[in-house]
Amino acid sequence: MGARVLIVEDDELIASSLARALGAQGYETSAVTTVADAEGALAEHPPDLVLLDLGLPDGDGASIARRVARDHAEVPVIVLTARSEEADIVLGLEAGAVDYVVKPFRLAELSARIASHLRWRRALTSGVADDDVIRLGDLVVDRPARRVSLHGNDVALRPKEFDLLERLALDAGAVVSREQLIDDVWDENWWGSTKTLDVHVNSIRRKLGEGAGEPSRITTIRGVGYRLEHERREP
Repeated sequence: MGARVLIVEDDELIASSLARALGAQGYETSAVTTVADAEGALAEHPPDLVLLDLGLPDGDGASIARRVARDHAEVPVIVLTARSEEADIVLGLEAGAVDYVVKPFRLAELSARIASHLRWRRALTSGVADDDVIRLGDLVVDRPARRVSLHGNDVALRPKEFDLLERLALDAGAVVSREQLIDDVWDENWWGSTKTLDVHVNSIRRKLGEGAGEPSRITTIRGVGYRLEHERREP
């Protein structure tokens, strides 16, 4: 079987639909509807990824995100929530989730994010990424050579700029929080200003030929983090 996905969702119709759809894609799925059942599932058979609804009948789903972050740090959590307010999204990410999808969502988008986060999990646990060369349209990130090209032309990046773009490329299409980027690209004990992250992102944008105010490959999710798009957005 494929990767194990735990679905924590109190809407049984959504949960069963997700389980069937992901099962058809080769994932091994299990679904629970409460915080208590989720805690039991985590203890009995830790999954490779968790899809988590924040609004559960017996408690806040954020507690599950915190538990996964504490006990299974390598397991990514994607929040599925009807809450579209920025504060609620930030709450889920601060609790330990790595990404979020607001209901109603498209299955294709969710599937892409699941696959992306599982690739990153394998890279973390094995020390080797699935793809040494990441191709996002006409943007190519050659990881072993530490080279980036756009339209076939080399893009000269400083070491930290490459590290940052590489980290975003590994999760292309998914939001990576500011805190996660600082931890992964700089250091988990980084004491400097997080403004350095914004400076590096803006520098990468310029080197990719993107002027201020123009559509960018790197989307800012205000108050949350950044997402590297598979293709540059059109005006």
